Amino acid sequence: MGKRHCTAILLAGGQGRRMGTNVPKQYLDIAGKPLIYYSLHVFEQSEIIDDVILVTERGQTEYVQKEIVEKYGFKKVLCTAEGGTERYLSVWSGLCALRERGLEGQDGGLVFIHDSARPFADGAMLKRLYDEASKHRACAAGMPSKDTVKLVDERDFALNTPDRSRVWIVQTPQVFETSLILAAYSGMMREQCIHVTDDAMVVETWTDVPVKMVRGSYRNIKVTTIEDLEIAGALLGRQ
Repeated sequence: MGKRHCTAILLAGGQGRRMGTNVPKQYLDIAGKPLIYYSLHVFEQSEIIDDVILVTERGQTEYVQKEIVEKYGFKKVLCTAEGGTERYLSVWSGLCALRERGLEGQDGGLVFIHDSARPFADGAMLKRLYDEASKHRACAAGMPSKDTVKLVDERDFALNTPDRSRVWIVQTPQVFETSLILAAYSGMMREQCIHVTDDAMVVETWTDVPVKMVRGSYRNIKVTTIEDLEIAGALLGRQ
C-alpha cells in the first residue's frame, strides 16, 4: 500500500480568555508571526500532510483566509470552516467539511487533529504519528509525566497516586483512520454525550479500537496563558 491520504484539521477557534487579551490567542504575535502560522507552516512543509481544513471562530473565516492563508501563501488549506462554542463542535465541523469534500472516501486515509495553540509540532513528530496510526488506526501524541500525579475528590483531598511510569500527558496532533474518527464522532453527536476532553476519548468511548500513545515532545506546549506565550517566544527565538 502506498502513502495514505492525510488531512489535517487545524482548530483555530477560541477566545483566549485565560490569556487576558482582546486579541484571540491564535492571532497573537510570537517572534514576528501569528501563533496560528507555526502549525500551518509545519503542515505546509510536511510530506505527510496532503491538505488542511482550518476551523476558525465564527465570523472569522474571511479574515483568516485573507490575513493568514493568502498572506503567507499556504497552498494546502482546502477550506476554512466555522467552529462551534465547544472544541468537540469545532472538530465535528472540520469532519463535516472533510466529508463534504469527499475525503472520507480515501481508502485508508488518516485525519490529523491539531490545536493551533500548540506551535511546536514538527515533521519528525508527524512521521511518528503517521507510522503508528497506519498500524493501529488511532494514536495520540503525548509524553510521560515528569511529575507525580494525584487523583482528588470533589473537595481536593488526595484519593490516590497513580504509578507515574503509567501516566502520560496528552498532546495533539491526534491521528485516526478517517472512517474510524467519523464513526466515533457521529456516534457521540447522535447520543449528545459531550463530556469528552479530547478526540482520543471519543474513539475510546464510541469504538473498541485502542488508542496508541506516541511520543510528541516536551517542547510541544499549549499556549494558554501569558506565561506560555513568553515561553513559546523564547523557544522560537532560539530557533
